[in-house]
Amino acid sequence: MNTSKDTERANDKLGFWSIVLLAINSIIGSGIFLTPGSVVSQAGSKSLVVYLIAAIFAAILAISFSAAAKYVTKSGASYAYSKAAFGDNVGFYVGILRYFSASVAWGVMAVGVIKSTISIFGGNPDSVMNVTIGFLVLMLLITIINLFGQKFVKLVMNIATAGKLFALVLIIVAGVVLLLTTGASHNLSMVDQITQNGHKIVPTLTTTGFVMAIVSAFYAFTGFESVPSGSDDMQEPEKNLPRAIPLAIFVIAAIYIGVVAVGLVLNPKALMTTKQVVAISAIFDNEILRDVILVGALVSMLGINVASSFNAPRILEAMAREKQLPSSLTKRTKNNFPIRTFFISEALAILVPLAFQYNMVNLITLSAMVRFLGFIIVPLAVICFYFGKNKEQVLPAPKNVWTDIVIPILSIIVVIFLLVKYNWQAQFGIIKNGQVVGINWYAILMMVFGFIILPLLMFLFTKKKRK
Repeated sequence: MNTSKDTERANDKLGFWSIVLLAINSIIGSGIFLTPGSVVSQAGSKSLVVYLIAAIFAAILAISFSAAAKYVTKSGASYAYSKAAFGDNVGFYVGILRYFSASVAWGVMAVGVIKSTISIFGGNPDSVMNVTIGFLVLMLLITIINLFGQKFVKLVMNIATAGKLFALVLIIVAGVVLLLTTGASHNLSMVDQITQNGHKIVPTLTTTGFVMAIVSAFYAFTGFESVPSGSDDMQEPEKNLPRAIPLAIFVIAAIYIGVVAVGLVLNPKALMTTKQVVAISAIFDNEILRDVILVGALVSMLGINVASSFNAPRILEAMAREKQLPSSLTKRTKNNFPIRTFFISEALAILVPLAFQYNMVNLITLSAMVRFLGFIIVPLAVICFYFGKNKEQVLPAPKNVWTDIVIPILSIIVVIFLLVKYNWQAQFGIIKNGQVVGINWYAILMMVFGFIILPLLMFLFTKKKRK
């Protein structure tokens, strides 16, 4: 018989629309506000096609994660799926890797928020002191939000998502109104001819350049893979996740394409050449409109940090629930807040960026590589579930050859394609004036630590516990 406490906790859980908003919040960060000009500079008039293809790639991968969610509803996302499909050891390795990556990614996004905020208000974003103070204040704010409990976190995430969606929809609506009232628009084919200092901004588009633009746009859609991390805190995840994640991708794709289309026809040169931090605001001359977009960008950045603070601790908590880490890590407050895993995650999110003196390239490298690992292992896990080759018992979900076989195989092909076209030199080389002039040993050491040393140390440390 359900107690009132059980009913209250069930009501605290995220329902379908809250999961959709969490997915949107986890995917839409600062990228669409800050860097749409970089994709336009690469692809020019083909930018809309680039974003559409990137959205299709993301949707294919999202369907694989959604298919896994109908078989395994435990928290942990790629950790839970890989453990159920391939056993304890593979699950433990993926879990430690994914947890460390998620915590570091949280820290990276927090640093990005602070640097952007400092720049917007005219400060020096390269000042270590300024960034450190702002970084710690932001982390304190996120801690306070979480201490109020899951219901308050859900409220903040929903408000943040609504705020960022309002700002992005405003860009589209304002752009359409300006086009209708002023008639000032640019033919898309003319975007490729725009010059700066006598040189064309958009290079002649080659197959390689087109593919690299798709890879760049694809990262604007990542983040969906972290959404199932908190499945235990969701209502009917086996039903809601497979519907919510693809829907979120569809909504985001429509918004991204709309925003970029407005920029291309309204003021493409400003979009590609502006020095403003929130690049998309440069296409408008109206100061009030620009300020509203700036506020939307800041709300968006706060929202994705709150989403990260929700997802990362629950990976560690999921491992503790599976008896692979001390059970003390499952402790929650009366507000249903995973207090111990939260503070461990927050410590990592603060200390690792500090240790690397906020070197974003080195930190992003590990997060990106772990993401690719999950993009391969989860589709393989879904195929295992379909054929009943899994190591642990899974839910008797309805099997579908398209979502459980065809789409996962397509997902693996997409990931291999992205890996082949990935800019490895930018990640592991020291680049000056567009040329590789050395090896980035910090990035390489970060990879060795994340992929080998840390999992090995944790494996030995928890060996007795797991037995």
